[in-house]
Amino acid sequence: RTNEWRAGAKHRVFCQLPNGDWALCTVITTSGDESVLKVPEGKVLRLKTESLQPANPEILDGVDDLMQLSYLSEPSVLYNLQYRYSQDMIYTKAGPVLVAVNPFKKVALYGNEYIKAYKNKTMDSPHVYAIADSALREMKRDEVNQSIIISGESGAGKTETAKIAMQYLASLGGGSGIEYEILQTNPILEAFGNAKTLRNDNSSRFGKLIEIHFSTTGRICGAMVQTFLLEKSRVVQCAVGERSYHIFYQLCAGAPTTLREKLNLKKVDEYKYLKQSCCYSIAGVDDAEMFRAVTEAMNIVHISQEDQDNVFAMVSAVLWLGDVSFTIIDNENHVEITVEEAAETVSRLLGCSIEDLNLALSKRHMKVNNENIVQKLTLTQATDTRDALAKALYASLFEWLVEQINKSLSVGKRRTGRSISILDIYGFESFDKNSFEQFCINYANERLQQHFNRHLFKLEQEEYVEDGIDWAKVEFEDNQDCLNLFEKKPLGLLSLLDEESTFPNATDLTFANKLKQHLDTNSCFRGERGKAFTVRHYAGEVAYDTSGFLEKNRDLLHMDSIQFLAKCKLSIPQTFASKMLAQSDNLESVPYRPSVADSQKLSVAMKFKGQLFQLMQRLESTTPHFIRCIKPNNLQLPAIYGQELVLQQLKCCGVLEVVRISRSGYPTRMTHQKFARRYGFLLLEDVASQDPLSVSVAILHQFNILPEMYQVGYTKLFFRTGQIGNLENTRNRTLHGVLRVQSCFRGYQARRHASERSRGVLALQSFIRAENARQSYSSLLRKHRAATLVQKNLRGWRARRYFIKIRKASVVIQSGIRGCLVRRCAGNVDLLNVLREFESKKEADGDQILIKASFLAELQRRILRAEATVREKDEENEMLHQRLQQYENRWLEYEQKMKAMEEMWQKQMRSLQSSLSVAKKSLALDETPRMSDSSVEQSWESNGNHVGGGSSQQLAAAPRITGREMNASMSVIGRLAEELEQRSQVFADDAKFLVEVKSGQADASLNPDVELRRLKQNFDSWKKDFGSRIRETKVILNKLASGGGGGGNESSPNSAKRKWWGRLNTSKFS
Repeated sequence: RTNEWRAGAKHRVFCQLPNGDWALCTVITTSGDESVLKVPEGKVLRLKTESLQPANPEILDGVDDLMQLSYLSEPSVLYNLQYRYSQDMIYTKAGPVLVAVNPFKKVALYGNEYIKAYKNKTMDSPHVYAIADSALREMKRDEVNQSIIISGESGAGKTETAKIAMQYLASLGGGSGIEYEILQTNPILEAFGNAKTLRNDNSSRFGKLIEIHFSTTGRICGAMVQTFLLEKSRVVQCAVGERSYHIFYQLCAGAPTTLREKLNLKKVDEYKYLKQSCCYSIAGVDDAEMFRAVTEAMNIVHISQEDQDNVFAMVSAVLWLGDVSFTIIDNENHVEITVEEAAETVSRLLGCSIEDLNLALSKRHMKVNNENIVQKLTLTQATDTRDALAKALYASLFEWLVEQINKSLSVGKRRTGRSISILDIYGFESFDKNSFEQFCINYANERLQQHFNRHLFKLEQEEYVEDGIDWAKVEFEDNQDCLNLFEKKPLGLLSLLDEESTFPNATDLTFANKLKQHLDTNSCFRGERGKAFTVRHYAGEVAYDTSGFLEKNRDLLHMDSIQFLAKCKLSIPQTFASKMLAQSDNLESVPYRPSVADSQKLSVAMKFKGQLFQLMQRLESTTPHFIRCIKPNNLQLPAIYGQELVLQQLKCCGVLEVVRISRSGYPTRMTHQKFARRYGFLLLEDVASQDPLSVSVAILHQFNILPEMYQVGYTKLFFRTGQIGNLENTRNRTLHGVLRVQSCFRGYQARRHASERSRGVLALQSFIRAENARQSYSSLLRKHRAATLVQKNLRGWRARRYFIKIRKASVVIQSGIRGCLVRRCAGNVDLLNVLREFESKKEADGDQILIKASFLAELQRRILRAEATVREKDEENEMLHQRLQQYENRWLEYEQKMKAMEEMWQKQMRSLQSSLSVAKKSLALDETPRMSDSSVEQSWESNGNHVGGGSSQQLAAAPRITGREMNASMSVIGRLAEELEQRSQVFADDAKFLVEVKSGQADASLNPDVELRRLKQNFDSWKKDFGSRIRETKVILNKLASGGGGGGNESSPNSAKRKWWGRLNTSKFS
């Protein structure tokens, strides 16, 4: 290759500049072992040719997968990442690993549009979305749990990358609402677990594993959060330029007035714990707004308002604990707490008394030889006890918050066993002074690197060898020696640290000397002067200072402090105390450790080691997906790319080794059975009877896959990158075509079947509808006939009833009218008969009475008038019958009037009756005992003698009247009286009927008022007619009484009759 560079000019090469950076140069000329180069700034350099590195063609600048580079070297990888970083393409593939370079600014690579694009496979460029989508698809396809392991230095963007992956999973697996709760756990965990460091403004000071569970349909059904090694020492101590946990500053800046007064909050620069670092804010971050986001997130994950108030009370109590001061009370430097605002506020927030707080911080109870001893603490001891209580309170509060979040996100019965775990854990840390926290963090990263190596290097190459394929082993740097340095028993770093922590008189210096004594021969360990030692990690050498190692590893919280929390009235401190006591009871005691004074029988390092092993076991059961986050500069500014820093991180991550193995290896593998089952249908000939290996080989030959692109192992087929993708594309196209043909054929069959069924259904429906119509018509016809018959019978019955009713009414009316007419006319007929008899006897006797022809004509006219009157009365009676029915609603207002009229009628009737009675009595008085044979003559004589007292000549001259004629006259008068009674009864009945109609007692379709007036008119007309008939009867009687003489002598018996008729005429009929 060097000869080729010399052969041609204008070749692109990489040269290393004096500052150590690599630059892309163009070869001008070559002469011997030197080359003249032109750097991008326009300068010309002369360098030795052997120091140059070949550069890739321009067409490969900025490729999205490092495996595509023709020359895989450190400068090529650095240049490719820098080229993409300058164009805001921060994601690059390195084989199976995604490399993410932190842009330190917002880039337009996220949102719903990108989520839809990666979901629909319309975009395949490297992205966190692509990794999350791959994990989700493999989980559904293989039914194996997945894990996304995110690693990198502090400030490389691990937390943001984890949130982006969770956002994609929540978008694709959402629908139940719990995905929003999962996303809202980030503000809470960041507020209580993240802090500003010199390298990162939002550094996670704990490890976090979020396990997202899915249902059988691929929907999120719950989650669980697990945390590791919270940096408790940051609560009480911060380096200059750093901050403690975000929640302290957010609470002081964003708490509302009521909460601020309740917690007695001060400014952040007034708290001792916070003012040590002289850093109170972060550029571009509003702590008050972040506090509102935290409270909103707490509401979403169902933390009650009471619990929120208690949480903030604990946070405030931790801050006020740092301000609790002590007063020396004797010469031995023993102290008691100073009763001032800090102590009073802490006791109020925790729900305890000042005396209990003083007892917990300034005294210690010990049991020696079964005797209880109270030991007073010195100022240093009391301060350490106070800080230990503050750290324990905050750590317990953090664990309690994680428990509440897990309760809110719990899966319960919906769990299916399928999950995707996202691990966001601290990266390698190397500071000027590295303490116990960096020691544990770097140990965790060594273990994760071992997992990374096993998955990508060891296991892969071991599988090649076990399956018998032709493979040249690729060398890579293994970190097993460093892990043995940490974990080996009994002479490992952790074992020695745990052993030294059990000795009461051990110090940090004795621990450092013990390490040098036992581990000085280890290649990964180097002892330093004083308390320091150096460990050669996979990522490089790190020097540790053992100051504080033993104390932090013991993490002692005395039993007095636990009992003090148990006595507090607030529920949360009591919960913390009960949990600490439960942990103390469950753990086995450790030799050489004063159990009465310890709340935890297991050291921090050993506990962390146990958690780490559990994490590794969980990750080993999943299919891992790796994301390596790269920090381009330490200034946390955009558009700055530090090659040395990036190269160091790439080496720590093992990215170059991954690319080399992936390029030379076979990343895709599949068993013969699965390969034959998945792609066997693509063969042109039937190979169902052949074994899976023969089928697999036939498939490879049919699709002309080059031999160097695959290898056949004992149990599996191994493919280089991209080969299985071509087969999968062919399979998908074939399946798509098959499905297309099947869909067309099934559609044709379905349409034909539907058409046949439609015709059959139409024919069946027509028959059924015709039969239903016939049955319905027959039923309607029968009902019509039955209804017609019923209507005919009903109408006939109504007509008959109405006819009978009318006929009865007509008969009654006719009988009444006929009787009335007969009675009315009977008197006139009798008078005519009497006149005829009288004339015949008068002719026979020669004393006939001459009756004028005009009188007879008058009688005939009256008869005709009576008949007309009968007809009128008949019509009036019919109208009366109809109108009487209309008096229902107006009777009440005429009731009094009708009663008055009735009384008047009764008076008139009584007057008529009295008049008739007088007439009868007068006629009776005329029949004296002197009358013989009831002759009329004697009667008239008697009357004449009685009245006038006339002479016998007068009696002799008077005409003779027989007794029969007198009886006829009496009969006429009797009928008049009978008619008077009957008519009065009729009028009374009619009036009574109108009263009943008016009052509603009887139903009639007539108007009672109109009929009443008509009844009165009828009564008046009848009264007038009846009076005229009485007068006519009087005239006839006068004629009969005057006899044949017809004289008008006043002294005749007619004078007495006139007197009677005069009295009669004075009655109401006149």
